[in-house]
Amino acid sequence: MKIFTIIGARPQFIKASVVSMAIAQKKGLTETIIHTGQHFDSNMSDIFFDQLGIPRPDHQLDIHGGSHGEMTGRMMIEIEQVMLREKPDRVLVYGDTNSTLAGALVAAKLHVPVAHIEAGLRSYNMRMPEEINRIVTDQVSDILFCPTQTAVDNLQREGFSQKPVEILNVGDVMQDSALFFAKRAVAPKGLDQAQGFVLATLHRAENTDDLQRLGAIVNALNEIHQSIAPVVMPLHPRTRSALASAGLKLDVNVIEPVGYLEMIWLLQRAGLVLTDSGGVQKEAFFFNKACVTVRDQTEWVELVTLGANVLVGAQSRSIVNAVTNNLNRAVNDSDQLYGGGQAAVRIADHLLRS
Repeated sequence: MKIFTIIGARPQFIKASVVSMAIAQKKGLTETIIHTGQHFDSNMSDIFFDQLGIPRPDHQLDIHGGSHGEMTGRMMIEIEQVMLREKPDRVLVYGDTNSTLAGALVAAKLHVPVAHIEAGLRSYNMRMPEEINRIVTDQVSDILFCPTQTAVDNLQREGFSQKPVEILNVGDVMQDSALFFAKRAVAPKGLDQAQGFVLATLHRAENTDDLQRLGAIVNALNEIHQSIAPVVMPLHPRTRSALASAGLKLDVNVIEPVGYLEMIWLLQRAGLVLTDSGGVQKEAFFFNKACVTVRDQTEWVELVTLGANVLVGAQSRSIVNAVTNNLNRAVNDSDQLYGGGQAAVRIADHLLRS
């Protein structure tokens, strides 16, 4: 079986690393990797292939920038050309990016079956482009690899159990990656003695493109850094640009974007994680850290129910209070909420049988 894996953004590189290893161990499966180029900065893309041992992409499309529609359309044009030439048996997509949607739509229109890893996630906020991407991708996929029972329940409520599709709770490949690479974690430059800090990441358009929200989050981060605990923030290129355009100044320990192994090191030593990333919410949990999420909704509702994650929106005082109340609070995963690190093997096994 010839599998086309389509990736383009940092979280997808991390997820694909363990799934690609599992696929490589299965006789009867071959994999071709298409990198759309959605994350093109070397610190956001190349470094992950170097660090994680992912096979270099067979096709590098170098598509980035522009509006959501423009980016997705350009990706579809290029992906279709590659698929028509190479005729894959199945397309494998991850998560909820424009790369995910482009790959799934092209495959569906060419009648190539689609398997969606991280199917069934819902924030129920249709203003998020990621929500649109994940809903549409689920609709055109015939294998829905869900990371949690919550995701399975979402699909069943939407009527997927009445469709000719497979819905499988395989666990979360992000936990596989976190456990596999934890022993290889390395310190970012200049932070080898740091510990007990607030690890902050910020990149969602709902925050970076809304001046009021962005200003409130910046004010909270500055107050936390000055009065509660040091804040270490790998600064996403989108956020750096938004701050400059808005004339906002971060008075925290800003560092360049880091590779996954450096991110694991930061997670292992942080006293708390503050983020608007979907993936980082889970990564905090994998390393037993409480998380404060500066969004109004999250796909990972089970973490909120468990009390491991606190949703605070973008109000400065709510952010500061949540950090104060949760700093250095440990959380645990006694129920193996995300599958215990076996998701990639389960996915490869099922692909071989499908």
